Amino acid sequence: MSDTKERIALERNALMAEARRRTGLSDFGDTWFTVPLDKLIECMHAESKLSERGEGLWADRLANFLENRLIRNQLLKDHPEILDEKVEVSAAILSLGRTGSTKTFRLLASPPCHTGIKGWEGYFPFPLEGEEPGNPVERRRRSQAIKDAGPDMEAVFGKTTIETPVEEVFIIEQGFVGTSFECFAWLPTFIEWQKGYDQMPAYEELRLVLQVLQWQDPTRKGAKWILKSPTHMSAPKTLLDAFPNSLIIQTHRDPLKTMPSHCSMITPLYGIYSDDYDAKEVGRFTCQRWAQMTNDVIDLREKIGDDRFIDIQYEDLTGDEMAVMRTVFDRVGQEMRPEDIAAMEQHMIDNKRDKWAPHIYDLETYGLSEEIIKSDFARYRAKHIPNAD
Repeated sequence: MSDTKERIALERNALMAEARRRTGLSDFGDTWFTVPLDKLIECMHAESKLSERGEGLWADRLANFLENRLIRNQLLKDHPEILDEKVEVSAAILSLGRTGSTKTFRLLASPPCHTGIKGWEGYFPFPLEGEEPGNPVERRRRSQAIKDAGPDMEAVFGKTTIETPVEEVFIIEQGFVGTSFECFAWLPTFIEWQKGYDQMPAYEELRLVLQVLQWQDPTRKGAKWILKSPTHMSAPKTLLDAFPNSLIIQTHRDPLKTMPSHCSMITPLYGIYSDDYDAKEVGRFTCQRWAQMTNDVIDLREKIGDDRFIDIQYEDLTGDEMAVMRTVFDRVGQEMRPEDIAAMEQHMIDNKRDKWAPHIYDLETYGLSEEIIKSDFARYRAKHIPNAD
């Protein structure tokens, strides 16, 4: 957000007014979203210690979410046939970060039998005013500009383009729920509040967005969607209920190796919005938070059984990826055709990890130790990590 740009107040009515001004539209549809939005704003003011610049950035970002809501509702009014689109979700990847989940996602989304949300679609899922159908050149241009202006994350996520499949967290967060916000701001009260909040409206809107994307791109007809985001860790039962024919894939790796990396990714992001945060406090809280969510998933599996879950060990994924893919295809009931195999093999050739420098991190910087991680994740490690000490 430019310093010369008129500042928007971080307050719900001001944000909604700004979204109306930007779009010339006024219908936000069902106002369920105002409940989590109000709580989020309240906690940002009370806990996040936002800098003046950070508050302006958040206001601009939240106004953009509201802007997209207005555009989406108008699009559905203009094209009610969108609601006739049949969306099939084959699998959703729900895992801790740094467990091979991104690799699994991109590989699984690469064959023609599957599809995922593309990078530019995550930024701009809805056609811009005056856009020629099937020619989203301006959305691609804007997405490339956003990517170019952002930090270099190749060492963390590997090589990406605006066509690379991305997490649907971009969509979920526009309902002001999920785990996105806590990756950028200190929000313990919002996190605790959200544990008792039903996220289903956000997942219903995710389905709507998938319908919109499918309607815009007829080549997706017949392809099944692959979803992926750690945000689903905060609502695993909701995910299953929202997409009742899908399976959940969990990728597993020892948290001793993943949590320091996870904390090293999110903690610097706090510095974009606040000049006053404690990396050790953030790291310690983050470790506890994600450990609790892994326990919640274990609780769910113990309650409903494992029939809708597929487990993938990190070591298997880094050993024989195609063997893992065959297992997944078999479990979801999808035929693996020659063209699907060829697409996945080409994807692996194009995305060899050794092209990029390693991501460096440590424990102490984030207030962690091996003993702390072992204690927090004791239940998860006992269930999912072979030979955990």
